[in-house]
Amino acid sequence: MKQQGVAIRVRGQVQGVGFRPFVWQLAQELGLAGQVLNDPEGVLVLACGARVAELASALRDRGPPLARVDAVEVRAHLFSAAPEDFVIAASQGAGAETRVTPDAATCPACRDEIFAPGRRQGYAFTNCTHCGPRFTILQGLPYDRARTTMAEFPLCPDCAAEYGNPADRRFHAQPVACPACGPRLWFERAGVEQSGEAIAQAVACLRAGGVVAVKGLGGFHLACDAANPQALALLRTRKHRPAKPFALMGTEAALMQVADLTPADLALLRDPAAPVVLVRARGALPEAVAPGMATLGVMLPYTPLHHLLIAGFGGVLVMTSGNLSGAPQVVGNDEARAKLSAFADGMLLHDRDIARRLDDGVERADPPMVIRRARGRVPGTLPLPPGFEGAPQVLAFGGQMKAAICLTKNGQAMLSHHLGDLDEAETAEEYARALRDCAALFDHRPTVAACDLHPGFRATQAAEASGLPLERVQHHHAHLAACLAENLWPLGGGKVAGIVLDGTGLGPEGTIWGGELLLGDYTGFTRPAHLTPAPLPGGDAAAREPWRNALMRLDQAGLGDWADALFPAAPRDVIRRMAAAGVNAPLSSSAGRLFEAVAAVLGLCPERQSYEGEAAMRLEALASRLAQGQGGGYEFAQQGGQIDPAPMWGQIREDLARGVRPGFISQRFHLGLGLAFAAEARALVESGAAQAVALSGGCFQNPQLLSAVLWGLGDLPVLTHRSVPANDGGLALGQAMVAAARHLRKAETR
Repeated sequence: MKQQGVAIRVRGQVQGVGFRPFVWQLAQELGLAGQVLNDPEGVLVLACGARVAELASALRDRGPPLARVDAVEVRAHLFSAAPEDFVIAASQGAGAETRVTPDAATCPACRDEIFAPGRRQGYAFTNCTHCGPRFTILQGLPYDRARTTMAEFPLCPDCAAEYGNPADRRFHAQPVACPACGPRLWFERAGVEQSGEAIAQAVACLRAGGVVAVKGLGGFHLACDAANPQALALLRTRKHRPAKPFALMGTEAALMQVADLTPADLALLRDPAAPVVLVRARGALPEAVAPGMATLGVMLPYTPLHHLLIAGFGGVLVMTSGNLSGAPQVVGNDEARAKLSAFADGMLLHDRDIARRLDDGVERADPPMVIRRARGRVPGTLPLPPGFEGAPQVLAFGGQMKAAICLTKNGQAMLSHHLGDLDEAETAEEYARALRDCAALFDHRPTVAACDLHPGFRATQAAEASGLPLERVQHHHAHLAACLAENLWPLGGGKVAGIVLDGTGLGPEGTIWGGELLLGDYTGFTRPAHLTPAPLPGGDAAAREPWRNALMRLDQAGLGDWADALFPAAPRDVIRRMAAAGVNAPLSSSAGRLFEAVAAVLGLCPERQSYEGEAAMRLEALASRLAQGQGGGYEFAQQGGQIDPAPMWGQIREDLARGVRPGFISQRFHLGLGLAFAAEARALVESGAAQAVALSGGCFQNPQLLSAVLWGLGDLPVLTHRSVPANDGGLALGQAMVAAARHLRKAETR
């Protein structure tokens, strides 16, 4: 006999999070019959019974911890025969209309289980529906064990019973395993597996001052004792990483001994994404952990392996990316033996394959921001703003630095994980793989491509080779559009004043931009104001050697004699001749280069930076270590659409002569720069030309600058980045939105 019921479509992050057993339990509670299954669009529920009307509201209001419900759609459904009970049916079809779940940190239940007597005590691969690997083991959709790197580990009877029991928290947890049937862990020295318990062997090596390569979720880490100066020096020497800060891992109690953790910090550390969180340092660790910095990057253990290692060690460990300098993170055992043996005294390995590289994410709790979007956040999607209904599928290729791609489809944008800098050949290979990987996993069929204006970017060249109709998007316009999109600014929401401050981006007239005030929306922009340009002698060399930028800015301010005194050993005459002749000395309005010039004048790595942003980060650290000084911001001349730092240099010289501490000078610089741009943006809003102010570009990762600009803007409506990187890691999202907006605008005019 036929039976009337309902079909409920649930869309969002609903696969691999325990959603089907959650529906099954609801059905038992409500006395319903029918079935629930995964398919390419998400979760489909077919149900009938007296209380069936209550099911849809319960699906909206309740759910497993990792689920994110975007939509619940209900329609009538006629069963050909009345179902007798409610069952969880097999997944149907392949494809990716639904959202793939990011990897999630070990849940409290699994954490307790590995430290308690039982069959999973001490087991490094314990997980359940509420935690564990997802994206890093996924090989195809729908998300089932057969399409993951766990497929080669057949379930033992005990695990199979848990996997098949809808009332168990491991029901259909695809990576479920135990020592009897799952991946195993071992410790190697010089390619030889050592006898004895693996965690204990690794701990002994760490306590002896050694470096251990640890295979994690999305790749390898290099670990050492964060409190041991000799171990830190050894790791820095071996990795050729003289100053870039190391990330740290420890328990909450251990991290509280080395950092001032606020409630917001703790909440972010405990998030299932388990990112590296930038927090204020106590000064309890050797300077070599984070030279010149006032902050530390810390994270909690996020896998059972990490929990066991940290518990065995009993302190704070450096946990830095396991790679050659600038190259992608190592993911395979043989790759680690080939590439990391020169760095590590031992290796903590396992035999579960990593399907794709995922670096640790880097975030800040106050002010909230994502600096590197990676493990735990990807492949989470972002909703497209109002007005983008009917937008085409777009593939945006991003930029050269902090490369990431973006795919748009069905009202969602998937911004990929951090891929690295495409100057490195191995990173370029990883980038090409990510393009193929994401297209396959998300069943993406783009009709439009988007890229940067710069023809020399490998990302631009990849877009040109795609064969798709191409939209070229100016770098800073893409930053502006990314900020608009993250804040769901409507397509027809009007123009905003965009303060976009970063290192470099090609302007449409061929100069290098980077200190910009734009007036625009998704479809276009004008440039009402910008930093006064200065030559970049040597091009890219100026980004590596801060003294070059200081020399050019001081010469512009009429203080060449001071530059001569500050940099007596530098080839100043050669550089000045290059700038005067315009030979390999393009003009640039870059805010990043201005930060480096100020840093060089204060003696912060003037000759050479050992990593991108070092000088600016050290300059910000100087300011953040001190309470706010008494002086106001330095003066910038503002006339004819140019924001000129020339007056500032004489004030800095006077402050130094008076013995003002460099930290207060840094504060006055940040404040002066922020207020100068805020004044220009405020004028656009107050005149009615702009509806709000948007802040984007890598310089806005700097809390001192962000605070100064926000103070200058007062009560104006301001859009900032929170979940999308303000740096070039968010560029692809903006490119995709500009391309989609242009397409929709063209469609309107046809």
